[in-house]
Amino acid sequence: MSREPARKARTVSTVPEWELRLYIAGMTSKSVAAFANLTRICEEHLKGRYRIEVIDLLKNPQLARGDQILALPTLVRKVPEPIRKIIGDLSNEERVLVGLDIRPVQGKRS
Repeated sequence: MSREPARKARTVSTVPEWELRLYIAGMTSKSVAAFANLTRICEEHLKGRYRIEVIDLLKNPQLARGDQILALPTLVRKVPEPIRKIIGDLSNEERVLVGLDIRPVQGKRS
Protein backbone atom coordinates (compact mmCIF):
# COMPACT_ATOMS: atom_id res chain seq x y z
CA MET A 1 0.00 0.00 0.00
CA SER A 2 1.29 3.46 -0.91
CA ARG A 3 1.90 6.00 1.85
CA GLU A 4 0.71 8.92 -0.31
CA PRO A 5 -3.07 8.38 0.10
CA ALA A 6 -2.73 8.08 3.88
CA ARG A 7 -0.82 11.36 4.04
CA LYS A 8 -3.48 13.10 1.95
CA ALA A 9 -6.24 11.73 4.17
CA ARG A 10 -4.55 13.16 7.26
CA THR A 11 -4.12 16.53 5.60
CA VAL A 12 -7.79 16.68 4.61
CA SER A 13 -9.00 15.65 8.06
CA THR A 14 -6.97 18.39 9.78
CA VAL A 15 -8.58 21.17 7.69
CA PRO A 16 -11.44 22.57 9.77
CA GLU A 17 -14.80 23.16 8.17
CA TRP A 18 -16.38 26.45 9.22
CA GLU A 19 -20.17 26.64 9.30
CA LEU A 20 -21.45 30.16 9.75
CA ARG A 21 -25.01 31.48 9.96
CA LEU A 22 -25.77 35.10 9.33
CA TYR A 23 -29.16 36.18 10.67
CA ILE A 24 -30.61 39.27 8.99
CA ALA A 25 -33.97 41.07 8.72
CA GLY A 26 -34.45 41.80 5.03
CA MET A 27 -31.97 43.41 2.68
CA THR A 28 -31.16 46.45 4.80
CA SER A 29 -27.90 48.34 4.41
CA LYS A 30 -26.57 46.69 7.61
CA SER A 31 -27.53 43.22 6.34
CA VAL A 32 -25.84 43.79 2.99
CA ALA A 33 -22.74 45.22 4.69
CA ALA A 34 -22.56 42.32 7.14
CA PHE A 35 -22.72 39.75 4.33
CA ALA A 36 -20.12 41.59 2.23
CA ASN A 37 -17.77 41.99 5.21
CA LEU A 38 -18.18 38.34 6.23
CA THR A 39 -17.56 37.09 2.70
CA ARG A 40 -14.42 39.23 2.39
CA ILE A 41 -13.04 38.05 5.74
CA CYS A 42 -13.79 34.39 4.97
CA GLU A 43 -12.20 34.58 1.53
CA GLU A 44 -9.08 36.13 3.03
CA HIS A 45 -8.71 33.88 6.09
CA LEU A 46 -10.71 30.68 5.42
CA LYS A 47 -10.61 30.34 1.64
CA GLY A 48 -12.31 27.12 0.58
CA ARG A 49 -12.99 26.01 4.16
CA TYR A 50 -16.23 27.77 5.02
CA ARG A 51 -19.95 27.78 4.34
CA ILE A 52 -22.24 30.74 5.00
CA GLU A 53 -25.96 30.25 5.52
CA VAL A 54 -27.99 33.47 5.43
CA ILE A 55 -31.25 33.35 7.37
CA ASP A 56 -33.72 36.16 6.78
CA LEU A 57 -35.89 36.38 9.88
CA LEU A 58 -38.51 38.43 8.04
CA LYS A 59 -39.21 35.28 6.00
CA ASN A 60 -38.57 32.69 8.75
CA PRO A 61 -38.95 34.36 12.18
CA GLN A 62 -39.29 31.01 13.97
CA LEU A 63 -35.60 30.26 13.20
CA ALA A 64 -34.45 32.94 15.65
CA ARG A 65 -35.35 30.75 18.60
CA GLY A 66 -32.86 27.94 17.78
CA ASP A 67 -29.79 30.16 18.12
CA GLN A 68 -31.40 32.60 20.59
CA ILE A 69 -31.09 35.61 18.29
CA LEU A 70 -31.93 38.89 20.02
CA ALA A 71 -30.37 41.50 17.69
CA LEU A 72 -29.68 41.75 13.97
CA PRO A 73 -27.55 41.21 12.04
CA THR A 74 -26.01 38.39 14.08
CA LEU A 75 -23.32 35.97 12.97
CA VAL A 76 -23.27 32.54 14.60
CA ARG A 77 -20.30 30.20 14.28
CA LYS A 78 -21.81 26.71 14.47
CA VAL A 79 -18.68 24.72 13.58
CA PRO A 80 -16.02 24.46 14.87
CA GLU A 81 -17.41 24.38 18.37
CA PRO A 82 -17.91 26.13 20.72
CA ILE A 83 -20.70 28.20 19.22
CA ARG A 84 -19.83 31.90 19.05
CA LYS A 85 -21.93 34.95 18.19
CA ILE A 86 -21.09 38.40 16.86
CA ILE A 87 -23.68 41.16 16.53
CA GLY A 88 -23.39 43.99 14.01
CA ASP A 89 -22.31 44.67 10.44
CA LEU A 90 -18.94 42.89 10.91
CA SER A 91 -17.01 45.94 9.70
CA ASN A 92 -14.35 45.64 12.42
CA GLU A 93 -12.21 42.83 10.99
CA GLU A 94 -10.06 42.44 14.09
CA ARG A 95 -13.15 42.06 16.28
CA VAL A 96 -14.59 39.45 13.89
CA LEU A 97 -11.33 37.48 13.79
CA VAL A 98 -11.08 37.49 17.58
CA GLY A 99 -14.78 36.71 17.99
CA LEU A 100 -14.60 33.74 15.64
CA ASP A 101 -11.16 32.69 16.93
CA ILE A 102 -9.61 32.88 13.46
CA ARG A 103 -5.86 33.35 13.24
CA PRO A 104 -4.91 36.13 10.78
CA VAL A 105 -3.15 35.12 7.58
CA GLN A 106 0.65 35.27 7.98
CA GLY A 107 2.07 38.70 7.19
CA LYS A 108 -1.37 40.41 7.36
CA ARG A 109 -2.04 43.03 10.00
CA SER A 110 -5.65 43.92 10.77
